[in-house]
Amino acid sequence: MNKHAGNLRNDSRAWIEVPADDNGDAMIAAMAEAGVDYVFFTSGSEIGFYQEAVAKAHAQGRKAPKLITVTHEHASLNAALGYAAVSGKPAVTAAHVDCGTQHYGGAVHTAFHSGLPVVITGGGSPTSYPGSILGARDGGGHIWLQQSFDQNSIVRQYTKWDHRMQMQDNAGLMISRALQVARTEPCGPVYLTLPREVSLHKINGAKFPTMDQLGVARPAAPDAEGIREIAERLVKAQNPFVLVARSGRNPATVPALVRLCELLALPVAQSGLRAYQCFPLNHPLYMSSANLKDADVILALDVDIPWLADSNPPPDSAWVAITDVEPSKRRIPTMEFTADLRLTADALSVIEALEAEVRKLITADDQPRFAARAAKCAELSAKRRSDIAEDAKSRANKMPIDPKWLAYRIAKVLDDNCIVFDETIAQNQLHDYLGISQPGAYFHNPASSGGWSPGAAFGAKLAAPNKDVIAVTGDGFYMFGTPIHALWAARHYKAPFMTVVYQNRSYSTGTLRINSVYGKDSYTAKVDYDGGYFDPPIDFAKEAEAAGAYGENVTDSAQVEGALRRGLKAIREEGRPAVISVWLARLLQKD
Repeated sequence: MNKHAGNLRNDSRAWIEVPADDNGDAMIAAMAEAGVDYVFFTSGSEIGFYQEAVAKAHAQGRKAPKLITVTHEHASLNAALGYAAVSGKPAVTAAHVDCGTQHYGGAVHTAFHSGLPVVITGGGSPTSYPGSILGARDGGGHIWLQQSFDQNSIVRQYTKWDHRMQMQDNAGLMISRALQVARTEPCGPVYLTLPREVSLHKINGAKFPTMDQLGVARPAAPDAEGIREIAERLVKAQNPFVLVARSGRNPATVPALVRLCELLALPVAQSGLRAYQCFPLNHPLYMSSANLKDADVILALDVDIPWLADSNPPPDSAWVAITDVEPSKRRIPTMEFTADLRLTADALSVIEALEAEVRKLITADDQPRFAARAAKCAELSAKRRSDIAEDAKSRANKMPIDPKWLAYRIAKVLDDNCIVFDETIAQNQLHDYLGISQPGAYFHNPASSGGWSPGAAFGAKLAAPNKDVIAVTGDGFYMFGTPIHALWAARHYKAPFMTVVYQNRSYSTGTLRINSVYGKDSYTAKVDYDGGYFDPPIDFAKEAEAAGAYGENVTDSAQVEGALRRGLKAIREEGRPAVISVWLARLLQKD
């Protein structure tokens, strides 16, 4: 029962009652009741209610989320995503009217494809005429310019649900409703416009249902017949694969999947787009990006893009099952990947049901086949890791520094206390060098909008203050991420993280992709890929220092490990965020 309740009946359906002088108080109370710890906040004149309501609640001894000031909305929303990814809890963001909403930028795309519960809010310019009510139009002429025909339409394509708060709304109810939708699978962002006069509207206490009272729907249980068919196929398969990408969003799926795969000797490979750590990266059954050309049975667990259709598809004869809380992937307009079975259920339920079912089906005659497959996988996995390590070491003395040598050194320096946010491109192979085994310790950008990692790493550190949070990114994505704002916030809130920047002064899209489309003799190639480079670059070390962080530029291969350890020392012992910028060769150019 809520300790702030008034005449609350002993009934779980009875709406709670909380002290509230205005709708702003009610909204903050509803967030607190739903377990929201943080509001990632970028100031605006019409969202000052957040500041007042939070300060009032704390002063009066009531629960309220903490405001986290992030000085740019793009970094703010990515921080909310990083926090939600590591904590498993919902987060809220707040931005100034339509302008601040647009500053969220590509982070809205990331939120949409992340599978994470985030309530994105934007203040709304008042529409009440001057002098009519509290919060009506006043002050500068910009108030008129900030009114749009449909502010929500700015982000509507990238949200599950949206609403413009109205005067007649029960404000606490609408916050609970927003959180309910965001938390319901498939989890994702929702958007609220909060007009100034609505947030300031006076009320005498608030009464509303909490998010839990509205009810967060549980995912559907897996269809028993579908589980039976998948189990039978897996037990009989000669060359099966489990494809993963997003199941690790729930860390409990990792040990469950290990049990299932060890039981049947099922090799695990990344799908066409990885996102969360779904399997120990150093496990003998982990194949990374395995070739599917000989697969006969494929189980795709919570994936968006199961394989690369133009380069790594399974044979037409392969039997494919795709399981997900939303297996039709209706968020993606065009989807040509076929499947013999699509099963609606969350990954953990599927894995546990499959384990129970295959135990009924396995016979003594199956064991030698499973053992042989396990041994073959272990041999291939060990060889893959040995080969890439030897390849990296062969590049140790290259100048400029080789990206694979850098990835190898990063992996060697990190330990089990680290959480990695990986925003590197596939060619750098960082993922393949890492030996991370702990669930929830590795994240890759879950979408395609660059610039996720600096903000996400800051949010993650708030969620896991005792962990070392490491962001690894290319310099193009790093600049997209408005990193100075994440660094300032990390310094201000004593939530330091380390960023390693691959500084090749190149866009892969403007160099490697040009070659793949137009060939090496293209007109672009003849003019040295004009538009593909940003050289000379920003000095990221000095930029970091300007935000109070530790910054270091590295140009010598022999200095990579020392620089990484100095960065770790800064975040571990000095409480400062750190940026280690490593000078690499430009793509397709000699330096």
